[in-house]
Amino acid sequence: MVGTVHGRVFVSERYNNLYRALMIALATMQRCEYASLHRRLLIIHYQTKYMNSEHMQAVTVAKAGGPEMLQVRQQPVPQPAVHEVLVRVHAAGVNRPDVLLRQGKYAGSGDVQGLIPGLEVAGTIVQCGAEVTRWQEGDAVCALLAVGGYAEYVAVDARHCLPVPAGWSFIEAASLPETVFTVWHNVFQRGQLRGGETLLVHGGSSGIGITAIQLAHALGSRVFVTAGSDEKCEACCTLGADRCINYKTEDFEAVLQAEGGVDVVLDMVGGDYIPKNLRLLRDDGRLVFINAMQGAKAEFNALEVMRRRLTITGSTLRPRSAGFKAALAAEVEKNVWPLLAGGLFKPVIYKVFELDEAAAAHRLMESSAHIGKIMLRL
Repeated sequence: MVGTVHGRVFVSERYNNLYRALMIALATMQRCEYASLHRRLLIIHYQTKYMNSEHMQAVTVAKAGGPEMLQVRQQPVPQPAVHEVLVRVHAAGVNRPDVLLRQGKYAGSGDVQGLIPGLEVAGTIVQCGAEVTRWQEGDAVCALLAVGGYAEYVAVDARHCLPVPAGWSFIEAASLPETVFTVWHNVFQRGQLRGGETLLVHGGSSGIGITAIQLAHALGSRVFVTAGSDEKCEACCTLGADRCINYKTEDFEAVLQAEGGVDVVLDMVGGDYIPKNLRLLRDDGRLVFINAMQGAKAEFNALEVMRRRLTITGSTLRPRSAGFKAALAAEVEKNVWPLLAGGLFKPVIYKVFELDEAAAAHRLMESSAHIGKIMLRL
């Protein structure tokens, strides 16, 4: 049989035999056998493409600037190190840090010319480094990256990969790593949110917001959020928020003071929200920053922080060590993946773009009109 993979012709008796067996299994509804054969066929499919090509399509940053600086270019296929796996990417998430990276404003990004954005992907492993033991070729994984997700292939530390949840598409799985890792670390590790406590999330309809709502609700906390429209507020409440405040029509500080304040605040806004957040915190409360879109500087009363034993903290994932991210991945798999299997967390995909539409995806992200995740399909 002569097979064609993305325009490349190859001859494979092994492919031919597997294809015939696959069709027989499908016709007789032997589902377990079909799944096994399909997996092996995918391995041949992507390995053949990988072996026949030294280049891939990727979105790169021409120079720091607007969305038009994102351009599809041919790039070398990365070679995995001994502790890495090479993933054929099927989907990639678009996140706010990608926009900051493109603008040259992301902390520690340096010169962004030629960089490939993208912090999270899902796809099929086509090659394993010599020291990789958990994964094998053909495994479906989602992964957290430092950079490089907007591309057909990416080499990633094997410890930063997690299995695609059963029944989830690659698009859905790729929406998980950046937001879930960020929320788990900042809300549950740094913010130490516990069941029975109350969480306030600013930007409730963002990818981070919908993740924080669902995880906190599933683990027994009350959740208040802010969002910029009634439509967004309705979506947040559907996902488990106890109350959503439209910050354009209501004073969130006044509303939540009437509720008795909150224990933890997850803030990506900053600016004049900072003193309001601190006033809303109960004694021993925790304010956690993951961004400061409206400004990084503010005045507050340090004596009040001391008197009420408040904690102010925050973090970004990208500069953390590979070992830290590996440990975080293990914690996420242990604590969050069972919630996915139990149906207590669901993906919220707002819009899917093709790879060559990355600029349009960034424009949508910058508009803040979306509810949930913006994705790229490869």
